[in-house]
Amino acid sequence: MARKKIREYDSKRLIKEHYKRISGSELPIRSAQITESTDLNELVQNEPWLSSEKLVVKPDMLFGKRGKSGLVALNLDFSQVTAFVKERLGKEVEMGGCKGPITTFIVEPFIPHNEEFYLNIVSERLGNSISFSECGGIEIEENWDKVKTIFVPTGVSLTSEVCAPLVATLPLEVKSVIEEFVKVIFALFLDLDFTFLEMNPFTLVNGSPYPLDMRGELDDTATFKNFKKWGNIEFPLPFGRVMSPTESFVHGLDEKTSASLKFTVLNPKGRIWTMVAGGGASVIYADTVGDLGYASELGNYAEYSGAPNEDEVLQYARVVIDCATADPDGRKRALVVGGGIANFTDVAATFNGIIRALKEKESKLKAARMHIYVRRGGPNYQKGLAKMRLLGEEIGIPIEVYGPEATMTGICKQAIECISAAA
Repeated sequence: MARKKIREYDSKRLIKEHYKRISGSELPIRSAQITESTDLNELVQNEPWLSSEKLVVKPDMLFGKRGKSGLVALNLDFSQVTAFVKERLGKEVEMGGCKGPITTFIVEPFIPHNEEFYLNIVSERLGNSISFSECGGIEIEENWDKVKTIFVPTGVSLTSEVCAPLVATLPLEVKSVIEEFVKVIFALFLDLDFTFLEMNPFTLVNGSPYPLDMRGELDDTATFKNFKKWGNIEFPLPFGRVMSPTESFVHGLDEKTSASLKFTVLNPKGRIWTMVAGGGASVIYADTVGDLGYASELGNYAEYSGAPNEDEVLQYARVVIDCATADPDGRKRALVVGGGIANFTDVAATFNGIIRALKEKESKLKAARMHIYVRRGGPNYQKGLAKMRLLGEEIGIPIEVYGPEATMTGICKQAIECISAAA
């Protein structure tokens, strides 16, 4: 399961679009999104309530505590919303130790209310936890002792009996309404493959539940079965995280292939770089470098899997090598070309792309005093390893080559010893 955060706008859009399908009744959520590219005149035409009602506006940037940070404006008309957005759009703010520009806002009707409830659903290994409080809102943390939680094992229905501990202390006039709302939201949570959903708060409008603030995460490995239900869903980067041009290039490659190509720069001045086959293996290599005390020297996180073709691997390897060899400073560097034991990926074929990239970048590799450590197993691995050994002799760059007889963690240790050795 890969938990991916989505914007509040998309969380509310999904709940609104599918609520009637599950419950038979409408959930009257209305919201609009404003970004730098939004045509405000067109937005008002599509959402006429924006020009006729009092509004709320806030950043939709995957961070919380917006109200406490003075980033929520209430009871505005649309011209005031426009001014609020223009003053802050693109401006850098710091939240939770992370800095970044505000690029996206959500606008909604201003809902006067007296009651604020809290609802949270979290997917866990053996089921789902549901938490509820009748003291929601910005002071929820100060009132955490009033939050009630139940655990619903996988395959168990959320019946009235199971739900009872959550709503036991509610007044009779709202108890059945809120119980039914929790049941429907839980059904939607499962149906749409949410992994996290929080409403803090939701309130009652004319006796019906209305979510005021919402956070959501989806299981993006369920995209294949939900692409119609989810629609045009966006998985934004965490707040403060902006893709570099090289990361954007690899992201573009990844979107165009059925294989998986991932690349994140951790430290541009790091001296240990990885080009690892397999998602699990890539985590092991990165964790090993950190466990051995050299996380500060790890330049990147990288993963290729799903049998990319030679040209895709070539383009991918070029990016990794360019970053790994940038700004040589006379000290040794190490590139770990690793992986586990492949099930179906032709090791020799993927190595062809890496070898072509290494040949192209020979001068850069030498200028960066790069030492290369290779460890791989799987179909055609002997042929691929033999090609790597010949490459080292051909271009005169230190390449140490191992098959599955060597441990994945062992070559990480060798890479660390290399960069730690005296010049």
